Amino acid sequence: MDRSVKLWVLACLSFIFFGCESLYRAENGLDQQDYQRVTQNFGSDWQFQRLKDSAAAEAAWERVFIPHTVKIEPLVVNDQWQGISLYRKDFEVQKPAAEKWFFQFEGVMQEARVKINDSLVKVHKGGYLPFTVDATDHLINNAVNQIEVEVRNVDNSVIPPGKPLKDLDFNYYGGIYRDVFLVKTHPLHITNAVHAEKVNSGGILIHFDEVAKAGAKGFVKTHVQNDSEEKGKISLVTEFRSPGGRTYSFISDPVSIKPGEDKSIEQKVNIEEPELWSPDTPHLYQIRVQVLEDENVIDSRQVTTGIRKIELTAEGFYLNGEKLFLNGTNRHQEYPYVGYAISNEANYRDAYKIKDAGFNFVRLSHYPQDPAFLQACDELGLLVMNAIPGWQYYEEGEFVENALQDIKDMARRDRNHPSVVFWENSLNESAMTEEFMIRANQVLKEELPYPDTFSAGWIDHPSYDLFIPARQHSQPPAYWNEYDKPNRPILIAEYGDWEYYAQNAGFNQKAFEDLQEEERTSRQLRGYGEKRLLQQALNFQEAANSNLKGAQTIGMANWLMFDYNRGYADNLEASGIADIFRIPKISYYFYQSQKEPAGDPFSEAMVFIANYWQPDSAKKITVFSNAQEVALYLNNKLIEKKLPERDQFSSELAHPPFYFEVPEFEPGQLRAVGYIDGQEVASHSIFTPGEPAKIELSVDLSGKPISRRSPDVVFVYAKVLDKDGNPVPSATPQVRFTVRTANQNTVLVGENPVQAEAGIASILLRTKEFEGPVVIEAEAEGLQKNTITLN
Repeated sequence: MDRSVKLWVLACLSFIFFGCESLYRAENGLDQQDYQRVTQNFGSDWQFQRLKDSAAAEAAWERVFIPHTVKIEPLVVNDQWQGISLYRKDFEVQKPAAEKWFFQFEGVMQEARVKINDSLVKVHKGGYLPFTVDATDHLINNAVNQIEVEVRNVDNSVIPPGKPLKDLDFNYYGGIYRDVFLVKTHPLHITNAVHAEKVNSGGILIHFDEVAKAGAKGFVKTHVQNDSEEKGKISLVTEFRSPGGRTYSFISDPVSIKPGEDKSIEQKVNIEEPELWSPDTPHLYQIRVQVLEDENVIDSRQVTTGIRKIELTAEGFYLNGEKLFLNGTNRHQEYPYVGYAISNEANYRDAYKIKDAGFNFVRLSHYPQDPAFLQACDELGLLVMNAIPGWQYYEEGEFVENALQDIKDMARRDRNHPSVVFWENSLNESAMTEEFMIRANQVLKEELPYPDTFSAGWIDHPSYDLFIPARQHSQPPAYWNEYDKPNRPILIAEYGDWEYYAQNAGFNQKAFEDLQEEERTSRQLRGYGEKRLLQQALNFQEAANSNLKGAQTIGMANWLMFDYNRGYADNLEASGIADIFRIPKISYYFYQSQKEPAGDPFSEAMVFIANYWQPDSAKKITVFSNAQEVALYLNNKLIEKKLPERDQFSSELAHPPFYFEVPEFEPGQLRAVGYIDGQEVASHSIFTPGEPAKIELSVDLSGKPISRRSPDVVFVYAKVLDKDGNPVPSATPQVRFTVRTANQNTVLVGENPVQAEAGIASILLRTKEFEGPVVIEAEAEGLQKNTITLN
């Protein structure tokens, strides 16, 4: 059997086991192990302490697991802990003499100094992008070794975003807050893309130059490093597996690599009749690259990507040849209490909620976010604008060099994600120099020198492919609708908040002329009540409708998805369409109503009554729906069946709201029924609430069960109901949560007891290697308590 046939047989056999091997490992809680390559989650059994100063500890060493935040903060963070903390972990080393050991950190906020056995081996500046430590030469074989990470989360003007926390519009929480992995490889191995520091190379780079329904042509570029003392002669076998199970194998010519040498090996690939990636069909391909020496696999890595064609013109954004308007939101990665230290599953649940709200696009504000979030966007079908860290700060010197390095690292980390379509290599709302903007775009285009690499900047400079102003960066009433630079597309990167808060506050709020100024803003907590939540929804509706008038506007992103904390403020920034606990506000359902009803789980026909139906509720009933007609019933009596009415606030919307006049308040049931082509497709009922009587418990999983393998955080909600099971949105009792489990790694995090807001009390459940049963109990004075069991 000649060599080419051997390689072909090996490729076929590899694919037979491709899916089975992954399934076996997942079901048995094993880490990924690709032949000589072993990747282990290194998050368990760390020792941690905060320092009062550079030497004195606050307390004794504490046993923790990663992801970890340096301090559990209150719900409203107005005195966030900043300082220096230490993480240590002992681990045994038993390895072949030539085996390579790497520690890969996904995110440490914001300066990390890593020691192996008391030797300083790495200093990394920047809290939002990964770094790798090559520990090989610092290990003591057949012994217990120690890794120590000193984490400095203090104001540092040279580390983007650079601005002191007390002046910043968001918080950066200290700690090793993303995953850490131990990676063991053969000395001749595939590199890590960020660690390799190679322009347009490093790791595995996949790009498709031609994409059509008949076929997709591109390449896979694999960077290998020979850290052995012997010359190597290798070949690469690259295998594609489609979502439908079709397989393609590509074999490289033999390549010789000298000791200490590295090479990029490019393989042309051609995929017939590709299953194209899009928000409606987020098809992902599994790609495995194997390194062969003498027909033996010495290293192997697996990645996922999607095949899609993106184009940006003055007429719009095109995906797979079809024009697509980008309807999106902004997201901060913060959770209450634990800050940034959230799980991969929690990141997925955020993406799920964004998709469920009706969006097809998300802007990462204002920094690169967890790889798990991008993977979720790949899987769920969300287009992404990636962003380097920056907000209202610019400084020449090391700050600039670090910002440019952020562009390189972001591109190298995220280039294979089909969801990422724009690269915001711009310091948000910062006074960037022309020289910086030109350099920033040169850096990006050197890393990704392809026609479909699109940069985005908040300043209208020709070096950027896409201009991304906020709505408030222009003036009413037209805002950006009269923007008319030839062949220049724009995307409204923020809208719906600031223009109603400080600039021309109350503009076009004729439906609410009698409101106080604080009631005109979009910054409305759920507990502020029906009237003010309706105001927020109207603000977003009016602004979205206005944005749609712009001829050159290819998309928009509202400000924002979830409420969050800010360094400079002593209250929550509450313009989210869901609160910080991810509970939807009325605005959430306005956006849901703008989806076309297609019948899939994220595009169902819907109807929502934006009212509490209490004695002080509005008698003009707003109903959000994507149906053609809606009928409203009060206690089973038809009020009216009607079509939506377009006005100055809804002239451009796909699905304007429905408004019904109810002559007088009558307690009981309001029921809305949506119709398409005369057929009932959706309904929603609300009931006048009675007195608070009992508690209903739920856990927010949003498409992702609690992880059994790694740490996770989930929200637990205690909803106050009346005796008939109807929500009581005015209820604000103190609710105490209790968790009962034999597993000591399952705990509640947050204020406890906690006062319910708008009828719901919320707390976090944090788990590690989750095992059921876990019983959670909630009780409040005068209410029937309740329990929920998690298995």
